[in-house]
Amino acid sequence: MPELSRRRALGGAAALAATATTATAVAAPSATAAGRPHPDGAAHGDRRHGSPEPFDEVYRGRRIQGGPAAGSGHHHGDGYAVFVDGVELHVMRNADGSWISVVGHYAPVPTPRDAARAAVDELQGARLIPFPAG
Repeated sequence: MPELSRRRALGGAAALAATATTATAVAAPSATAAGRPHPDGAAHGDRRHGSPEPFDEVYRGRRIQGGPAAGSGHHHGDGYAVFVDGVELHVMRNADGSWISVVGHYAPVPTPRDAARAAVDELQGARLIPFPAG
């Protein structure tokens, strides 16, 4: 039998941990899958049910607005439009219910209002350029 090296011991421990994590994930389904409500109020697989509330506020001196999108444009925001100082902020709802914007594409947030606020923070006073800039 080969001698147990540190590398083999750590490799075995990592494999055991991965197996235990997979077994736990399979054995304990999420609360949403079990029929209980999702923390953000959306039902599992029903993206429209948890539609966010419209908002209109001034955040750090910038007017941010959000609500149901008018028309059938190129929205990936689940039928929801967000504006910063009257310029549309392109938003998209992810499969897990989180939201991203063209300004904060790699920083998902829980709501479109949070996406608008994050965009204002990221812009640091700069004007939002319409997307796509044409």
